[in-house]
Amino acid sequence: MTAPVADSFPPGRPWPGPPGPGEPPSRPGRPGQPGWPGAPGWPAPHREPPAYPAVPPSRVWTDQGDWPGGIYQRLLERRIVMASGLLDGQAASVLSAQLLTLDADGDGPVRLELQGLDAELPAALTVMGVLDVLRVPVTGYAAGQIGGSALGVLAACGQRLGYPSAVLALTEPTLSAGGTATQVRSQEEQIETMVDTLYIRLAEVTGREVDEIRADARQGRFLTVPEAVAYGLLDGQAGPGGQADRGRRGEQA
Repeated sequence: MTAPVADSFPPGRPWPGPPGPGEPPSRPGRPGQPGWPGAPGWPAPHREPPAYPAVPPSRVWTDQGDWPGGIYQRLLERRIVMASGLLDGQAASVLSAQLLTLDADGDGPVRLELQGLDAELPAALTVMGVLDVLRVPVTGYAAGQIGGSALGVLAACGQRLGYPSAVLALTEPTLSAGGTATQVRSQEEQIETMVDTLYIRLAEVTGREVDEIRADARQGRFLTVPEAVAYGLLDGQAGPGGQADRGRRGEQA
C-alpha cells in the first residue's frame, strides 16, 4: 500500500508523537497502533488537492508611451486643435499657445474642435482675444453641449459649424465673487464688464440686439444645430470631411 502523505491525514487527527512512558521505541517494520499510519487497513481516503484562488489574467499595455499626447501632437501637425471639458485659466494658456504656434508656423487654416466645452468667463475672454489677432482663418466645430462663456470662443471663430448632435446652451456665465464688501463690489463691476463683452460678441455674430441676447441667456435657451443656425450662432452643419453640409445661415426660416 502506498504510504499516505501528510496532507491526507484525517482533519483534526494529530500526528503521533514520540513513544510514551513504558512504550518501546518504534523499530523498522514495527506495525503501528491500530488506526494510525502504517496499521493494516488504515484508511487513507482520497482528498482533492487544496484549491487555490484563481488569479485573473493581467492586462498590460504593450505601448508604454504617452498615447494621448501623441494623438494631440498628430492633430496639431494637421492644424487641428482640441478643446474639451472645462476651460479654466491654465487650459486657456495652453490653448492660446497652440493657436499662436500654428499661426506662426504657416498660413493654412486652423480647425478648432470644441467638444462638450464649458468655460470660465475670464478664460473664455482670453482665448477670444487670441482668436481676434490670428492671421490665419479658424473654423470652430461644436460637438456635444457648448454653453455659457464657451459660446464666446465659438463666436470668435471666423466660421462656425456644428456636428449633427451638438447642442448650444445660451445661458448666463457661472461666476463667483469673494472677499470684503469693497472687493466684492469691485469684482461685480469687473464681472459686469466681462459679461457685457461676451454678450456684445454674441450679438455681433448673430445680428441681434444685446438686450435680446441677455434676455435669452437669463431664460436659458438650448438650441439644436438647425435652431442655432437660424439664431445665427452657427453658419451650418458639419458634413463629411468637416465641410458645411446643409442648413447654411440664410436658408433657415
